[in-house]
Amino acid sequence: MSYKNIYKNYIMVIDFGSQYSQLIVKRIREIGVYCELFASKYAKKLISKFKPSGIILSGGPDSVTRFNSVKIPDFIFSIDVPILGICYGMQAIVVQLGGTVNRSIRSEFGCTKLKILSKSKLINGFRNDSLLYTNYNLVNVWMSHTDQVSSIPHGFKKIASTKNCPYAVIENINRKIYGLQFHPEVTHTINGNIIFKNFVVNICKCKLLWSPFKIIDQIVSDIRDTVGNNKVILGLSGGVDSLVTAILLQKALGNKLICIFVDSGILCIRDIIRIISKLKEKYKLNVISINAEKKFFKYLSGVTDPELKRKIIGHVFAEIFNNELKKDKDIKWLAQGTIYSDVIESISILNNNNYFIKSHHNVGGLPKNMFFNLIEPLKLFFKDEVRTIGLKLKIPYDMIYRHPFPGPGLAIRILGEVKKSYCLLLSQANDIFIEELHRYGFYKKVSQAFVVFLPIRSVGIMGDIRKYTWVVSLRAVLTKDFMTAEYVKLPYFLLDCVSRRIINEVDGISRVVYDITSKPPATIEWE
Repeated sequence: MSYKNIYKNYIMVIDFGSQYSQLIVKRIREIGVYCELFASKYAKKLISKFKPSGIILSGGPDSVTRFNSVKIPDFIFSIDVPILGICYGMQAIVVQLGGTVNRSIRSEFGCTKLKILSKSKLINGFRNDSLLYTNYNLVNVWMSHTDQVSSIPHGFKKIASTKNCPYAVIENINRKIYGLQFHPEVTHTINGNIIFKNFVVNICKCKLLWSPFKIIDQIVSDIRDTVGNNKVILGLSGGVDSLVTAILLQKALGNKLICIFVDSGILCIRDIIRIISKLKEKYKLNVISINAEKKFFKYLSGVTDPELKRKIIGHVFAEIFNNELKKDKDIKWLAQGTIYSDVIESISILNNNNYFIKSHHNVGGLPKNMFFNLIEPLKLFFKDEVRTIGLKLKIPYDMIYRHPFPGPGLAIRILGEVKKSYCLLLSQANDIFIEELHRYGFYKKVSQAFVVFLPIRSVGIMGDIRKYTWVVSLRAVLTKDFMTAEYVKLPYFLLDCVSRRIINEVDGISRVVYDITSKPPATIEWE
C-alpha cells in the first residue's frame, strides 16, 4: 500500500484546541481509515491537495459567544463532503449557519444520559447499557461544555438531547452536516466508535484501507529516497520509538546508519545498557556511546521550569549530534523517533501558548540553527501503531511493550531542579518499583509505571534516629492510547512491599506516597 492509496480514503480533523483532538484521529485510524489533525489556517490548502472524504471539527477551549472566537473557514460548507462538528465544532457550525448559542445555566462535565429522540444514520446501531437503564432511549455520553445551542439553523433537525442540553445531536441530511455536543472520542461515551464508524463508512463512504504494518515497505523506500547515499545518525534512547526507528533505518540504509547513545546522567541507566547490548547483538547495529553527564547537569543547574528543562535537553542533544556530524562529512541527517503525539502536543494549534500541552525535547526543544537535516519516519504514527510496526519487524515483544520512558528522562520526574544526587535516588527507587511489578505479575497489566522525586523533605525515624529526607511518589496508570488514563488500583500488599524496600534500601528517602490522579485532569508524567 502506498501513501497515495491512503489519501483516497482520508478523514481530516480540523483542530480548535481540544485536549481530546488526538483521540479523534486515533479512533478513526482504529476503524481502518487514515486520518490526520490540522489547524484551521491550513485547511484550504490541505483540502485542495488531499481531497478528504470527510471533515471533523474538534472541540476546543474557546467560546463562540466571544466576539473574536475561532471560526470555521466558510469555504468548508461549500465543498460537498460530510462534516461532523464535535462540541465547539458543533457550536461553531450552528452560529455560522444562522442558529444561536448561549452560556448554559448549568454546565455539563462528565458522564451524562443522552435521550434519543429520532433516527439518524449517525447514531444507527447504538447499544444501551441495560444494567444502568431500563429506558433503551437513554445512553451514556461524555460531556464537557459551558455553552449550549439554544436554536438550530434552518434545515437542521434535533436528534437527541440531555436533561440540561436541548440540542445534543443535530443533523442536516441534505447538506451532510452533523453535530454532537458530547465527545464520542472519549471511552466514557459507550457508543463513540459506532458514531465514528457510521460517519466514516456509512456517510463518508470510506473503505477500510489503513493499517500501519502494511506500509513498512513504503516507509523504508521513502527513507532511501530521502537520504540517498548520505549517512544518518540516530539518537538511540532504548525506548520503543527510537528502537523501531533504528530497525527501519537499518533495513533501509544498512551500514550508513550510526546510532548514538548519549549517557546524559538522567536515565535509568541499568535498564538502558541492557537494551543497548541486546540491540548490538541481535541487529548488528553500529552504536556509539557518549558520556555527556557533566554537560547535562551543568546546563540544568538551577533550572526548575519543566518547559525550560525540555528545551535545554533538546539543545544539548543537538549540540552533541552537531559535534558528531562534524567528524564525518558524509553524515547529513539526524533521525529521531518522534511520533505523532509528540508533534501535536508540542504545537499550539491556535497560535496561542495557553492552548498547547507541553513541548517535547525532540520537537520544541531543537534549536533552529542545526547543521543537519531531520528525518522522522514515525512522525505520523501513534504509539500503538509504532508497536504494531515493531512486532511486524520481529522486534521482541518485551522490548516493544516495555513501559514508555520520556526522552528528557528523569529530568521531568524530578520536580524542580535536577541534581545528580536526586537522579541516583530516583533511579534506585524506580528499579525497585519495576522489579516488584514484575515479581508479582503486574508489569504487563500496567500501561506505565514509574517513581517521581518530590523536592520536599519529610520526617522519618529509622533505628531510633530522626531522619529528615526526601519524598517520592509512585505512579501507575492503565490506558489504551495514552491520551486518557486511569490510575491503577494496585493491591495494598504490593504498595506496602515497594514502600518498605525503598525506605530500607535507598538511603535518603523517608516517605513513599501513591498518585491516584487520572488523566485528565492530570497528565501521566508530572511535568
